[in-house]
Amino acid sequence: MNASAPPVVTLGETMALMRTTEIGSLRHTSALALGIGGAESNVAIGLARLGVRTSWLGRVGDDSLGERVVREISGDRVDVRAIVDTEAPTGLMVKERLSASATAVHYYRAGSAGSRLRPEDLPDAWVEGASLLHVTGITPLLSETARAAVHAAVDRARAAGIVVTFDINYRSRLAAAEVAGPVLRELAERADIVFGGDEEFALLYPGASIADAATMLRDAGCATTVLKQGPAGATVFTGGTTVAGAGFQIDPVDTVGAGDAFVAGYLSALLAGLEIEAVLHRANACGAMACLVPGDWEAAPTLRDLERFLHSDGDPVRR
Repeated sequence: MNASAPPVVTLGETMALMRTTEIGSLRHTSALALGIGGAESNVAIGLARLGVRTSWLGRVGDDSLGERVVREISGDRVDVRAIVDTEAPTGLMVKERLSASATAVHYYRAGSAGSRLRPEDLPDAWVEGASLLHVTGITPLLSETARAAVHAAVDRARAAGIVVTFDINYRSRLAAAEVAGPVLRELAERADIVFGGDEEFALLYPGASIADAATMLRDAGCATTVLKQGPAGATVFTGGTTVAGAGFQIDPVDTVGAGDAFVAGYLSALLAGLEIEAVLHRANACGAMACLVPGDWEAAPTLRDLERFLHSDGDPVRR
């Protein structure tokens, strides 16, 4: 890890995570595993494992689950700026594997500590001392104060000339499409790089193709649009050019968190100065690797893991 490089900073809610350890509905499963998960902290952990200094900020409850959130994220050498909220609990999400290929996620986050994030929580010079600010579309839909905090961070980044990246990451349970669309479009048009899937870009610009959406974002000042396409790979629209990168064929175990791992791979390669083809290659590999182990971030690779995956000879046994 380059100790002298400015960190990537990000902010948002990380919740306690309970997941079934076997395939089947919560109506019948007999055991749950406890962990944590949150889009922004997933990216922070992914970046830290890839050698990028990273700082995550968020609110947690004054409870054991909040302590676990702080411990887990700190354990991956992420600089944690946790505000302990004595008036609200740490949020919770529950994942059930309904079948070998289907996962359902349930959120218990209304009124949580994380949803009470506010602009005053941002430390002086925290954003201004960064190499890049990463935000997602989840946090601004949690509450009015959380939305204000994200905009305050973006304001400060833009004023300081810091690169802003935005993952649309739309969660329909937080807001209906007609409510979320304008909120997320405003942030996308203020970012330098925007990540999303086909349906998410259609949420920003109803009826527009991905190419049209990329053009409209470029006209608004966003330099790069990144279309995440899962197993099919990803496509980048930048400077009037289009570059596609192929995905990896794997047998997925848990796809939740794959998009965050993709973003971490992309940003780490970008910060390392790699060409766009290599950036996409790393991002797609990180996204694929995240699907190989249960959990939101547990399979996020280190550089060594990444090299092993990319140069595997197909033998599943390490000797």
